[in-house]
Amino acid sequence: MSDVEPYIQKRQQTDPEFADGFESGYASFKIGVLLAQAREEAGITQSELARQLNLNKSTISRIEHHAEDVGISTLEKYANALGKKLIIEIA
Repeated sequence: MSDVEPYIQKRQQTDPEFADGFESGYASFKIGVLLAQAREEAGITQSELARQLNLNKSTISRIEHHAEDVGISTLEKYANALGKKLIIEIA
């Protein structure tokens, strides 16, 4: 996730609202970034993934940008469509 840190720093500098809520929203943001990265690494567009999951492209975008609103079953389907496995850990 080496490319995440520069993005966060840039976004904090240019978006005051993002900076104010960063700490509380970081976990959801991180999930969204991981989902988007996994999709991109699989070489699948949001539109293609939406078709595979029988969803709208806007739903895929929302999942990647607002992961706090996503159910576990949806995350599992998302991961499976990319050939990945969802693992949840309480630490």
